[in-house]
Amino acid sequence: VQLQASGGGLVQAGGSLRLSCAASGRTFSTYAWFRQAPGKEREFVAAIRWSGSSTNYADSVKGRFTISRDKAKNTVYLQMNSLKPEDTAGYYCAADSRTWITSAMGRDDLYDYWGQGTQVTVSS
Repeated sequence: VQLQASGGGLVQAGGSLRLSCAASGRTFSTYAWFRQAPGKEREFVAAIRWSGSSTNYADSVKGRFTISRDKAKNTVYLQMNSLKPEDTAGYYCAADSRTWITSAMGRDDLYDYWGQGTQVTVSS
């Protein structure tokens, strides 16, 4: 089982990026994106149930980021618009076979599978 994250890069403030998380080997019930900036703790960004029945976002990205999934490609996306310098971080996708209640989807300790990070740098 492998989660492959991609799509990071350098973008100016106000720009957009789309991150992808491709899962190989199986499909999970819950997927999420977390991020970690240097010297800071890992923080939740967004999560989605594979069924599409629920999504959850951190307050800091609501209205700017959108998480979605493509069942045919077994891939989860994070569309990031109106990027700010404070969005600069390594972004990590995570997945779990269990279906968590929406309010719990932001807990990183509930995810058993993690991909490698993809760096997002937003310049001012």
